Amino acid sequence: MHKKILVVGGGIGGLATALACGARGLGVQLIEKKPVFSEVGAGVQLSPNVVRLLEGWGLGPGLDAVACFPPLLQVRSAQSAAVLGQLALGARAMQRYGARYATIARADLHQLLLSAVEVQGTAQLMLNNAMQHVSQDTNAVQVNTSDGHQRRSNVLIGADGLWSSVRDFVRADAQPAFTGHLAYRAMVPQTDLPQAQRSEVVTAWLGPRFHAVQYPVHGGQWLNVVVIVEGPAPDDMQQWDHDANAADLRAHLKDAAAPLQDLVAAIKTWRLWPLNGLPHLRGPQELAFGRIALMGDAAHPMLPYLAQGAGMAIEDAAALADALAIPGLGDVAALERYAQLRWRRNARVQARAQRNGEIFHATGMQRWGRDVAMRVLGQRLLDVPWLYAGT
Repeated sequence: MHKKILVVGGGIGGLATALACGARGLGVQLIEKKPVFSEVGAGVQLSPNVVRLLEGWGLGPGLDAVACFPPLLQVRSAQSAAVLGQLALGARAMQRYGARYATIARADLHQLLLSAVEVQGTAQLMLNNAMQHVSQDTNAVQVNTSDGHQRRSNVLIGADGLWSSVRDFVRADAQPAFTGHLAYRAMVPQTDLPQAQRSEVVTAWLGPRFHAVQYPVHGGQWLNVVVIVEGPAPDDMQQWDHDANAADLRAHLKDAAAPLQDLVAAIKTWRLWPLNGLPHLRGPQELAFGRIALMGDAAHPMLPYLAQGAGMAIEDAAALADALAIPGLGDVAALERYAQLRWRRNARVQARAQRNGEIFHATGMQRWGRDVAMRVLGQRLLDVPWLYAGT
């Protein structure tokens, strides 16, 4: 097949798109504005719906080498440290959903995808090359890039993240806005922590107006920790990686239980990430317009309260490749098919993630009711069959 597909953005979503298209016999040109492929951030949780896709692309051995497969998800009170509820992962996830539940460093996932794309050999990767202008007509999309070229393609895929340039050509009225939540992130070697603070499971600590999540990455050798608090917006909304004062974080957690405070105190370096978002998807027209489509954070940034940001981008990639590979289906019709297939699921995940944030940060009687419900129905509340079984 000689369809020309241009992907803007070399992050997890863009590389997943290149890999999925290659698996379908479709070549891709991918442009990335940075001079090198890199990924910043901390950890990523990959639920069975995502691991199933990655393993289908042949990445199972790579995941085995760098990811972790925690046996358990537990929810604890950030104030008392009591266990509120648990969900068995491990063998149960494999039996119930046909795939494992993984935790992985974002950089490891990115490198895994990049290496697979390079080995596959069907994508042309162009670094240090930014998109400057886009136009489309009935026959093609034309993109002017910073290397001075005018590139014509059948379709253009915007995989350029929350601050997407491609999105202006699909959802010109959608601009990122601060959510009122700030994420403090850290990764630390487990050997640098006291034995009591090391962990092989996923733990979520729920407190009033904040919560924390910890889980192993780098094959279990490191611990990823994120604490999300409510607070004012930083001055620079587009630069997510801010220096953060650990003393500020400890002040937010002054009423937390000793085990959580001890973990935070043991970690000396924290990075601060302001959580920004877009209005939730309202229809397929917000995913595709003519020969241009959006995917991942460019289309539907996810609050991290359902751990599906990277996962939904990977699902988008698979759906895009499937639609574009249908014999006889026109390019515009393929993108319309993709948009119709994906918008409701992505909107549902966006809404569920936002609702989870409200529940995680609950105060007063709502917090009391949450804790009681978690103790009685923990596994039923924590499992998400419609998400983990679907694609």
